[in-house]
Amino acid sequence: MSSDSIDYQRLVEDALRDVVRRVLADVAEEGLPGDHHFYIGFRTGHPGVVMPRSLRDLYPEEMSLILQHRFWNLAVNDDGFAVELTFSGSRQRLEIPFAALTMFADPSAEFALRFMPRAAGATAAVSATATTSATSASAAAATPAAAASPTGGGIAAPQPPPSGAAAGADPAPSPATGGRPGSGEVIRFDPSRRK
Repeated sequence: MSSDSIDYQRLVEDALRDVVRRVLADVAEEGLPGDHHFYIGFRTGHPGVVMPRSLRDLYPEEMSLILQHRFWNLAVNDDGFAVELTFSGSRQRLEIPFAALTMFADPSAEFALRFMPRAAGATAAVSATATTSATSASAAAATPAAAASPTGGGIAAPQPPPSGAAAGADPAPSPATGGRPGSGEVIRFDPSRRK
């Protein structure tokens, strides 16, 4: 922390990434409850990401995973997680630091988070948005590029989640940004506020 100011954005980002860590740690211990399933987007070139070269060649910038029916050996620590998924019929292990995340969504719980990945040790401005709506979770997780078959390995094409809280949503305006959501804000979708 700087002696001149408190980096609230970084604190909010760390807290939201900790939500992902806690959820994944619970799933690693207990398994996925009910209909819960996760869409997890991350930067493939981020320091600390470990993945097969063939996948990195296919997804040089960003990749999304689906954790639902076919995943194994989920392990979580303070800095990231590792999981095994099938890709083209072959089981592969991936290791992903939480700092590399760009998106986390659980459509069954109508919950989604978006992140601006940061370099290891960096204190750059962040953008983390939490939404609690079926519309927003679907928009973040069910884009055409994210429609991968869970039995096909749980991988979706690299495409960033849509901007804003939800398709067709008008989130509460932020005075500091001229009516647009700013970095590090928690935004709730209000179906009565449509454009």
